[in-house]
Amino acid sequence: MFEHRISFRIRYGETDQMGVVYHGNYPQFLEMGRVEWLRALGISYAEMEHSGCILPVVSLNLNYKRPAVYDQEITVVTRLKKIPTVRIDFEYEILDESGGLLATAETTLAFLDQQTRRPMRCPSYLMEKLA
Repeated sequence: MFEHRISFRIRYGETDQMGVVYHGNYPQFLEMGRVEWLRALGISYAEMEHSGCILPVVSLNLNYKRPAVYDQEITVVTRLKKIPTVRIDFEYEILDESGGLLATAETTLAFLDQQTRRPMRCPSYLMEKLA
């Protein structure tokens, strides 16, 4: 399904004393991938929230293969796993400069009505972009 790539360089503050990316930073990298995936479809996450739809993460699975390090350029590849319903599922690969696999991940997010915090179906404007 639709795939998006975002590349950036690891900052010093994202690493531990050994110069290795702290494991807790990886979910932020995944978020960057998802936000840019939506933007590539012409959808702003901020506009989505403004229209009353929020997308909390309900499941996160991360598999670390090799460490990312300070000043390394990495690429987050974000893929939609299937057409969304009340949930949207993504899979990710985090790659080094040469395309070597650093980590894999999967997330599930739920579409919620911002006011009621109740589940809702995927907004029609997103479904139209995926058609």
